[in-house]
Amino acid sequence: MWKRRLPAALSTALRRRLPPTGRTIIPVHSSSQRLQCLTEQRAASLTSDAGIAGFSLCDRYDFLRCSGRSCCSGSDSDGAASKCWSCGAVARETAPTPFLVCEYCHSVQPVDESVDYFQIFGLEKKYETDVSNLEGMYKDWQKKLHPDLVHSKSEQEKEYAAGQSARVIDAYRTLSKPLTRAIYVLKLEGVNVDEEETVSEPELLTEILEIREAVDEATDSQSLRQIQSQMDDKMRCWSHSFASSLRTQKFEDALTCVRRMKYYSRVNEEITRKL
Repeated sequence: MWKRRLPAALSTALRRRLPPTGRTIIPVHSSSQRLQCLTEQRAASLTSDAGIAGFSLCDRYDFLRCSGRSCCSGSDSDGAASKCWSCGAVARETAPTPFLVCEYCHSVQPVDESVDYFQIFGLEKKYETDVSNLEGMYKDWQKKLHPDLVHSKSEQEKEYAAGQSARVIDAYRTLSKPLTRAIYVLKLEGVNVDEEETVSEPELLTEILEIREAVDEATDSQSLRQIQSQMDDKMRCWSHSFASSLRTQKFEDALTCVRRMKYYSRVNEEITRKL
């Protein structure tokens, strides 16, 4: 009986919430004042870039590096180049990755919270960045930072290694998935995502309940994988919509996309537990 009802119910539910083509997504919660503030902050950033136009290329690089917008960490809070705590070597400004490990004495450095997750892996700081080689870069860092590999080092360096390793793990897990990467990118833009937010839109709530009912009624792996495939399609669709909203700095629309991605991701987690 349920096998005959499942496709029709899912077809209705799954068609309901695809992002409309060529139309602006209607926000669930209006935050016009916050968005105006973010827009003004962005305008101020552009103005600051123009304000350094008269400086030399090196001076402009130093300005960006010290303001935290360079893709390479290599400065202390006072603007001076980072130095290894062990040998005193100065970090190269042209290094492809942040100064997590000294390239001269190979000592693990203290955690620098100003280095973001994209910088850790030398990636372009944007949602649609290429993460195809992320796992390989993650493993390379772990070879240098894993606490088990510094067992003969001082207690201080062991502590540094534990902190750096934990941060690299979190960076990898965050950037490897579209949903967590989207939330992190919004955080870098100054937009907070309430991950405990409950469903308040009636249509979305109805859709989620119908899909979860279909998951509960499915008794074989083939039916579950069919639903999972449909959830993956919806995730990709809303992911593209999120990227588009982010490019145009429509942060409320981006938040709407994240809400959808979050709920579809939870459905897939339920399916994975049942498989």
